[in-house]
Amino acid sequence: MTNEYAPSPSEFVTDHVRRYEASGGTDGGTMPNGSGVVVLTTRGRKTGKLRKSPLVRVSDGERYVVIASMGGAPQHPAWYLNLVADPSVTLQDGDSVLAMQARIAAGDERSRLWALAVEQWPDYAEYQRKTSREIPVVVLERNG
Repeated sequence: MTNEYAPSPSEFVTDHVRRYEASGGTDGGTMPNGSGVVVLTTRGRKTGKLRKSPLVRVSDGERYVVIASMGGAPQHPAWYLNLVADPSVTLQDGDSVLAMQARIAAGDERSRLWALAVEQWPDYAEYQRKTSREIPVVVLERNG
């Protein structure tokens, strides 16, 4: 297993992650609607390399919630498939870097957390309308 970082094929994403990490989240830490941003690090399921994704910050008490929306695309985002294969992830929130364990929310928990996420980023509701897949809601909890 490697700790080599493989930047996103998207120049926009790579630049966003670079600015966020270099500034401790002060540059690139806010979405246009004022929502916060976190950077999720997963291990590539095929390459074993570290992959980083800037995502909308949704918190539920001590836990974080990330939404595998990919803008309503018909397929899941690569970061989601990576954390299904290896649920040990790292989350950077501002200048805090946390070792986390990921799990997929289901049932009533998913419904409650989905509503919380839509409140934080209303576009999620439109993303769900655009796709036939149920957009996964992922709970991130601190290790230990």
